[in-house]
Amino acid sequence: MESINVGVIGVGAMGYNHARVYYRLENANLIAVSDVSEQTLNKVCKKYDAKGYNDYEDLLKDPEIDVVSVCVPTTHHHNVVMEAIKHGKHVLVEKPIAFTVEEAEEMIAAAKEKGVILGTGHVERFNPAVQKAKELIENDVIGDVVSASAKRVGPFPPRIKDVGVAIDLAIHDLDVMYYLFDEDVNQIYATMGSILEKCGYEDHAEIMVNFKYGITGILEVNWLTPYKRREIEITGTDGIISVDYIEQSIDVHGKFAQDIEVKHEEPLKEELSSFLNSVANNEEPTITGEDGLNALKMVIAAQKSSKEERPINFDEI
Repeated sequence: MESINVGVIGVGAMGYNHARVYYRLENANLIAVSDVSEQTLNKVCKKYDAKGYNDYEDLLKDPEIDVVSVCVPTTHHHNVVMEAIKHGKHVLVEKPIAFTVEEAEEMIAAAKEKGVILGTGHVERFNPAVQKAKELIENDVIGDVVSASAKRVGPFPPRIKDVGVAIDLAIHDLDVMYYLFDEDVNQIYATMGSILEKCGYEDHAEIMVNFKYGITGILEVNWLTPYKRREIEITGTDGIISVDYIEQSIDVHGKFAQDIEVKHEEPLKEELSSFLNSVANNEEPTITGEDGLNALKMVIAAQKSSKEERPINFDEI
C-alpha cells in the first residue's frame, strides 16, 4: 500500500484526531503539523514524532508534504485552503467547507485549475451504521422512503467560537439525508434562536427539508440538552430504520423487520484512509468539494429561512 506524506493544519480538538489517525494509518506518513498555540504544537509534535510549524505557510512550503488536512476554525478555511492549493497540495478540509458559498465556489474552482484534489470532511457518511442504512434503503427493505427525522443535541461546546449550532451540528444530518436519499433539495424552512448568554450565535434550530421527489426531512439540533444524542430515523412505506450514530447501531421495524449487525469502525479513520486512496489513485474523493458546497448551501438556506421567517427555495442560495 502506497504511503502518502501528510500534514495537519490546526491541531485543536478535531485536528488532533486527524494527526492521531494519520499517525496510525498504513497509507499515511505524518510529516508535520501546524498550530498557533506553541503548547498545543509541542504536545502533538512530541506525541506523534512530527515536525511543527507555528505558521501554516511554512508547513505548506515543506516539499515532503503531498496532502494536508485543514482543521482550523471555519472562518479561516478559505484562506488556508487557497494557500494550500497554491502550493500544489491535495486538501481535505473539515466541514463546513467554508464560511460562505462564494468562498467554497472559489476553493473548488482553484483546486480544479491547479489539478489537485479537494475533499470535505463530512465524517458521518463513513459511520458504518449510516452506510448500512443506505444499503438497506437501496435494497427497499423499508419500501419507498417517506420521511426522516434526526436529533443531534447536547451541551454547549466551549471550543466553538465562530459559528452557531446550524453550521456545527445541523450540517451533519442535512448531509446524511442528502447522502441517504440521493435527491436534490427543493425547499428549506427553519426556526432558530439563542438562549445561552455564552453563545454569540444560534444555540438551537429546528429545520424542515423538502427533497425533490417528495421526501421530507426534519431535524432538531441544540446546545441546550445536558446529554448527547445523535440519531436519525427513516420512515418508509414498509417500515422504519432507526440509527444511533454514537452506538453505531441500527434497528429495522416493519414488514421486513430484522436484526442488523454493524461492524464498528472509527468513521474518521475510514474517511482519511479513503481520501488518501483517492489521492493515490488520482480519483475523485468520496466526498467532493461540491458535496461540501451542497451541505453548506443547505445550512445557509436554513439560516436565511429563520431570519426571513419564510421557506427558502434552494435555488435562491
